[in-house]
Amino acid sequence: MKKIIAFAGSNSKNSINKQLATFAAQQVNNSELEVLDLNEYELPMYGIDYETEYGIPSNAQNFLEKIKSSNGIVLSLAEHNGAYASVFKNLFDWMSRIDGKLWSDIPMLLMATSPGGRGGATVLEVAKGRFPYMGGNIVADFSLPFFGDNFSEEGIKDQELNTAFKESIDIFEKAL
Repeated sequence: MKKIIAFAGSNSKNSINKQLATFAAQQVNNSELEVLDLNEYELPMYGIDYETEYGIPSNAQNFLEKIKSSNGIVLSLAEHNGAYASVFKNLFDWMSRIDGKLWSDIPMLLMATSPGGRGGATVLEVAKGRFPYMGGNIVADFSLPFFGDNFSEEGIKDQELNTAFKESIDIFEKAL
């Protein structure tokens, strides 16, 4: 059985990206799912002075171990001002100090959603451009616009978006 980790690049307690990542990972057949919450991995703001004085915090190492022990990653990024949320960028920076190829070529389903019409498309493009340099093996991606209108606990409401979503899940599942 394949071990999948799912998480949002957000620390919102009501993260729509966490809802999407969790739902997507639950669609993967024959897998064991662990949903991670960035709130459980608090870290000081990355800075070389902090690292020199105190070293790398254990929460960065612990999160990286979760990644490395998985067979697949489902990540849905929150978009803040066209880029990653600060909490995710900080975790990403800390983990990169441990291993520059932190994603370890593990198959990844990369997603984003937002309340607006672009569905986090800008942060997806940023991540798709950056992650491969960091060992990212993005096998599929998906953007969900207008989260409140297009998502329910049963799934993606819009038929065209649902078809694209299912195709992304199928591609991810085959890559595991």
